[in-house]
Parts: sequence; C-alpha cells; structure tokens
Amino acid sequence: MRDAAYAAFIAKLTPGFPPSHFIGVRVPLLRTIARSFAKGEADSMSFLSHLPHSYYEEDMLHGMLISLVKDYDRCLDLTDRFLPYVDNWAVCDTLSPKVFAKHKAQLLENLLRWSSSSHTYTCRFGLRMLMTHFLDDSFSADILEIPAAIRSEEYYVKMMVAWFFATALAKQWEATLPYLENRQLDPWTHRKTIQKAIESYRIPPERKDYLRTLRK
Repeated sequence: MRDAAYAAFIAKLTPGFPPSHFIGVRVPLLRTIARSFAKGEADSMSFLSHLPHSYYEEDMLHGMLISLVKDYDRCLDLTDRFLPYVDNWAVCDTLSPKVFAKHKAQLLENLLRWSSSSHTYTCRFGLRMLMTHFLDDSFSADILEIPAAIRSEEYYVKMMVAWFFATALAKQWEATLPYLENRQLDPWTHRKTIQKAIESYRIPPERKDYLRTLRK
C-alpha cells in the first residue's frame, strides 16, 4: 500500500521527522485496516500495548483503533497510555474516540486534566475534545474559560485555541463574542481566531464584517 510520493507529501506537512519515518499509506486505507484489525480484539490489543512505534502510520493506526473502542474505561486507559507518545498534529487530530460522546459527565474532568498538560499534543487533544463535545447541547458559558486561560508559546496549542474560539463563534456567538471584544486572548490567538472565523462558511457575512473591526 506504500505510496512514496504521498510519503514525501506528508513529511512536508509534518516537520521535524526524517523521511524514513513515513511509509506513505493514505488515510482511507489506514481506516480500512483499522476497522478490519479491530475485529480481532486480541491482535488489536496486542498492537496497542506496544509503544512507542517506529512509523507515522503505526501511530495513525493506533489512534484510529483507540477511536473504535466501545468500552469507555478501556478507551480512557488506552488514550492516557498513548498521549505521551503523540508527537505531531496529524496523529493528535486523528485520535477521536466515539465512545466519549456517551460519557460527557465523566469525560469533562479528563478534558480539564489533558488541556492543562504541558505536553503540546495532550493539551491540544484535550481542547479538541472539549470543542467536539461541549459546544452544542452540552454547552455552558464557563466552558469557554478553559481555552481562554491557556497561555502557551507552542504553535499547535495556540492554533487549537484559535480553532476552538472560531468554532465557538459559529456555534455560540453571543457567549463567545465578548472574549474578542474584551481582548481576553493573547494578540496572536486573537487575530488567528478572527481569521479562521472569517474563513468559516458557518458564520454569516454581517458577523464577519463585525469581526473585521476587532482585528486590531
């Protein structure tokens, strides 16, 4: 399944790793492998017990397999074991356990723990799960305080905070807007949030026009 050109492409999008770290298996094929592999639970659990992996695609497969685990406690344990080894944004953003949606009350305390981590991708993962599960029916205004309180110089954390607030503007405009009006984010994240919100198809033109006035 190796695609050398795709491996070179992914290597450019995932800086900091040698080309030999990438095999070049495309994501749809990895998802097919994960679904097939997950049917053999013993083999799947054996693979998940071996960390660290050697290749980017192994880490991607690891995240996909965790995302398919149906037992919440097992999924949580596997996630905690894996997060310290997550070392790039692509693997981080692939890890998205479906079972979390059914256990939001239990999940929130873990999201607080992950999002306060000094490990870049653990923090990013916690914020992304907060964005995924708590900006719709489970939303409360105090949720916004979690990303707003983060101060990090890590690019992939700052981008995640901007992504969070841009999404929050699309879903919870009234509650989120004061964070921009009152300059509660650091200047870089403030500008990036507005940029991403303006690029969003979910925010109407008149709101984008107002956001443009808040850029400076």
